[in-house]
Amino acid sequence: MAYDPNNIFAKIVRGEAPCFKVYEDAHTIAFMDIMPQAEGHVLVIPKEAGETIFELSDESTAALIKATKKVAAAVKSVVKTPGVMLAQLNGAAAGQTVFHVHFHIIPRSGGIDLKLHAKETANFEQLKALAAKIAAAIK
Repeated sequence: MAYDPNNIFAKIVRGEAPCFKVYEDAHTIAFMDIMPQAEGHVLVIPKEAGETIFELSDESTAALIKATKKVAAAVKSVVKTPGVMLAQLNGAAAGQTVFHVHFHIIPRSGGIDLKLHAKETANFEQLKALAAKIAAAIK
């Protein structure tokens, strides 16, 4: 499958679609997942176009991992969760639904099940408030 430059994440990179941004640098953007699997679910994407991690340059891949680590630490602190799951899916067979490379940062606590992926849209005012807290916690 060829990369679709009109996917929602490509539009976010270009500023053509809104998001609740928590972090941005020269190579990446991190924002709240609007259909979170847990409170504090954040997505981190590279600005470089690529459907899977295998198409990214080494520089973009390194920047993506660095940003994911930085944002995940802030999410863990703000949500006050004992664990954080990082997920990165490559291809439809792996469960990827938006075909632009991205990491999921999903806070985890023992005994609390994840919500189904992409099934329920979160309250935007709550996402906006949480995004501001996470953004403020990023060092």
